[in-house]
Amino acid sequence: MTSTTKQRLPNWQTISQSCRSLAPGLLLSVTVAAAATFLSAHYGAPQMLFALLLGIAFHFLANDSKCQPGIEFASKKVLRFGVALLGLRITMEEMTSLGWEMLVWVACGIALTITIGMLVAKILGRRVQFGVLTGGSVAICGASAALAISAVLPKHQYSERNTLFTVIAVTAFSTIAMVIYPIFVNILGFDDRLAGIFIGGTIHDVAQVVGAGYSISPQAGEFATITKLLRVALLVPVILVISLYFRSHPEQTGGKSDIPLLPFFVIGFCICVAINSAHILPETVTSTLSGLSSWCLVAAVAALGIKTSVKKLFTIGYEPILMVVIETAAIATWVLIGIYWLG
Repeated sequence: MTSTTKQRLPNWQTISQSCRSLAPGLLLSVTVAAAATFLSAHYGAPQMLFALLLGIAFHFLANDSKCQPGIEFASKKVLRFGVALLGLRITMEEMTSLGWEMLVWVACGIALTITIGMLVAKILGRRVQFGVLTGGSVAICGASAALAISAVLPKHQYSERNTLFTVIAVTAFSTIAMVIYPIFVNILGFDDRLAGIFIGGTIHDVAQVVGAGYSISPQAGEFATITKLLRVALLVPVILVISLYFRSHPEQTGGKSDIPLLPFFVIGFCICVAINSAHILPETVTSTLSGLSSWCLVAAVAALGIKTSVKKLFTIGYEPILMVVIETAAIATWVLIGIYWLG
């Protein structure tokens, strides 16, 4: 046996040991995600909500020595991989198809919503990070944005509880909006294009946007999806600004300065957008990877649910609910103004 071979063996042994240590918790998270997907397909409720509720039911395994490494891996590494693959749903052509005026207006709406979240958090005596988390989730893409933004925010003892609450809140509000907003745009007399822009510009989660848009008409569904994907694409600059903000305000991070400027999963997101825009991959491959992204995010939410106890979740108070309500109203009002002004 050569010296080179001897050097390689420990590496394979390390990989094997890592896989064995991650397997139980990772398998648990994926199983919960599969159950959530099945229930969502048969009962119509959001996957994320089912994943959270089922995950919470398995909280007793969160501190199990066999399951803990895999659960941690799913809630962090799998999450970031799923966010990176989200870029395969977007092309530069789709982003610009609504016109630069609407693009700028949507971007300003995102900035406004996050700013309002930060201000309301201060007024209600909450951490600024919580305002950024809820505001960014409402403004961009709901649960997916909550998971991505939480990955770059400064960590503290309530980080996971706040992330879980935000996922639950934006998912619940998205489901309510999916039912109410189509009726609302019908009352306002919007055509398919304006109805789609309103639906895509205001509802938090992608799945609910698609559901609400196509419940009006196929044309409204297309405009809603494009508008929503524009918001998803703005996740990258938002994360960059958030990282810059907290790096320059160490007093709000407990003196920590190790916040990444642009995490690898955000760079991966950009690369995936570029690949999809260039149409390098066959459509079947892109569709498969996009589906894998959804699976990764649902598994990550399941892992987050497993890690969080119901008792801690109920200690959050009424203020966060009020924050999400205000942020939801703010972005809806902003989009309405844009529709009437820009047409």
